[in-house]
Amino acid sequence: MNFVDILSPACALFLDFDGTLVDIAPEPGAVVVPCSLVPTLSSLQGYLAGAVAVVSGRPIREIDQYLSPLQLPVAGVHGAERRSAEGDLDPLPVSSPSLEEVDRAATGLAQRHPELLVERKSASLALHYRRAPQYEQLCLDVMEQAVEQSPGLVLLRGKMVVEAKPGGVSKGSAIEAFLREPPFVGRTPVFVGDDVTDEIGFSTVQRLGGLGVKVGEGPTVAWQRLSHPGALRLEFERAVAAKVAARASA
Repeated sequence: MNFVDILSPACALFLDFDGTLVDIAPEPGAVVVPCSLVPTLSSLQGYLAGAVAVVSGRPIREIDQYLSPLQLPVAGVHGAERRSAEGDLDPLPVSSPSLEEVDRAATGLAQRHPELLVERKSASLALHYRRAPQYEQLCLDVMEQAVEQSPGLVLLRGKMVVEAKPGGVSKGSAIEAFLREPPFVGRTPVFVGDDVTDEIGFSTVQRLGGLGVKVGEGPTVAWQRLSHPGALRLEFERAVAAKVAARASA
């Protein structure tokens, strides 16, 4: 597959961040943003008349820090936070379930096993075990029990992480919210992601007549696949170059 053929002025492009735009790092704060990424995203944003958004498990403020000075529309914390193309912060209408029990359980486990990392977000809490994969089942059991005692929360599994989040939001619902607003409304949605947390995004865009693109290995409902984040970045760079050349020759 290649994005030269997929991208058209009628597309709306939705992008996960970790494992999709950037390579997975040993811990969330260690990701490296390639120097070419921000200029490429800026060119894509121009080509698609602003219809490019990041849909991530990270908070919006972290996405902004990594992509500065570019400020894209963003859905953060798996849709619990959302900023429109107009720059308006518009949290999705959900209640805020208490994370107290989950925080207590995750913190207690991390104190016993310092290789584990607790990540607190605005509306969710993630327990990372990338540095200690032998504790996967233990992390899952502890978080499942805590979520069962926390009304309104659901457990989300990702790559070497388990996360408790509000049950009323998802990356799919965030994408649908964007598609009701300019400049996304009326466009064909394309969503690119890498993790099991992105599967609902793939199914959403494909149900709406668009395309899901899975980055990396693993079962997926997405109709297209790329091998790794570097391959996606190269596809974007080629697509930008091709579109610029086509306009210059028109």
